[in-house]
Amino acid sequence: MEFLLIAKDGDDAEALERRLKAREAHIAYSDEAVKRGEQLVAAALLDDKGDMRGSAVVVDFENIEALKKWLEVEPYMTGNVWKDLDIIPCRVGPSFDHIKMRSA
Repeated sequence: MEFLLIAKDGDDAEALERRLKAREAHIAYSDEAVKRGEQLVAAALLDDKGDMRGSAVVVDFENIEALKKWLEVEPYMTGNVWKDLDIIPCRVGPSFDHIKMRSA
């Protein structure tokens, strides 16, 4: 099942610093999730100055419980970067089947 995550960083003065501190581990975790077919695509959300302030991520897991288990060790979650997280079930369109590794 595919999910869209809209994850907003905190709005405190240290938010960007926390993101940058956890970024290397987050990218490594994402790279592994891509290889396993769990993460399909992701993008940083930017503010008016072009600074990263959140993430949009499309993932593919068997169910919401598996996604929540994945989030328990996601570096932006454990690093206290993402403060507001929306999890929205979705379906990636057929034009993007080339990025999907799991069977529908």
